[in-house]
Amino acid sequence: MDGMMAQSERQTWADASAAPAVARLTLTDFRSYAALDLETEGALMVLSGPNGAGKTNLLEALSYLVPGRGLRGARLGDVARRESGDAPETPARSWAVAARVATDGHEVRLGTGLDLGDDGRERRIVRIDGETASNQASLGAHLAMVWLTPQMDGLFAASGGDRRRFLDRLVFAGDAAHAGRVTAYDNAARERLKLLSGERAPDAHWLAALEATMAEKGIAVAAARLALVEALAALAAEGAGPFPGAHLTLAGEVEGWLAVGPALEAEERLKAALAQSRGEDAQARRTTRGAQRSDLLVRHLPKNRPAADCSTGEQKALLIGIVLAHAGLRARERGAVPLLLLDEVAAHLDADRREALFGRIVEMGAQAWLTGTDATLFQPLAGHARFGHVADGCITSEGHRP
Repeated sequence: MDGMMAQSERQTWADASAAPAVARLTLTDFRSYAALDLETEGALMVLSGPNGAGKTNLLEALSYLVPGRGLRGARLGDVARRESGDAPETPARSWAVAARVATDGHEVRLGTGLDLGDDGRERRIVRIDGETASNQASLGAHLAMVWLTPQMDGLFAASGGDRRRFLDRLVFAGDAAHAGRVTAYDNAARERLKLLSGERAPDAHWLAALEATMAEKGIAVAAARLALVEALAALAAEGAGPFPGAHLTLAGEVEGWLAVGPALEAEERLKAALAQSRGEDAQARRTTRGAQRSDLLVRHLPKNRPAADCSTGEQKALLIGIVLAHAGLRARERGAVPLLLLDEVAAHLDADRREALFGRIVEMGAQAWLTGTDATLFQPLAGHARFGHVADGCITSEGHRP
């Protein structure tokens, strides 16, 4: 695979320190796994098995080791393991995901899970080196992660919200505080809509306070997204071997304000816009101005065509190219690439693109977790990765060859 890399590219990755890696993963009552204790030694992992065996469930468990709602965006109770005879109304059981992570030259123990209090309320708990953390955002200080799933293959033709969530995940990988800002903005927006939709006139002071929070957090969210897109654009435009270059822009009203003035001025403009649109938002039952209206626009550079107009294979190649460019950006800025979760990534890729992707992963030194139904598609990774077969909530090691 080394022949696929230019010398300058090899030097870029060689300068990066060891990427964060999960050395041991332990699951309890998570999805199809009653219990799992998997030693990885920080290796690149390839997991194969039939559909429904639990491959994606394992990646989803890993995704809870960073802030957010995981790669499926599920409710906490929905990822708990259920017995075959459980009725739909059966209360969820507690679940836990724990890992020993090698990062920045040392090891840290991360854990998270569902806690069912005496009142029956579902709460997510987070522990770092055995100590309970105040919130899940603390996880982002220790581990960064980006994922691709089959559901994301249509990202460029999907809603703007899907592209914003993808972009936010890229921002999280380098800015752990971004998750907290997004959450604070969303919470304030929901509370504002609740007030506007009530039967009684809302408290004007409380409404203004919520809009002030939305203005502060919303502009911070938009600025972080804009900064990443601007930094990523040059690398994405270069492409990566058979993965085409992409032209990236972030479109939105608040981004336009940030382009012509300081952040404080943009905050005041958003605050005024929210106050002005109260009646419209109450009638529409949605927020019509703000950071939730931004969109990531992508063009296939060699063909000068919007990504949404490209074929399924071209769209997947564009998406992989953006993720690889992002990994390169993080290696350049932080000396390490994020952990990669690549679910069924070989699907819709021809042999040349598969080999190029695997070569780039090995070259960058990232710990990637790759899944697929056919282990032979990952043959180029023989000797570079550990292979496992997944079936019925169990993983059987197949060593370094499929």
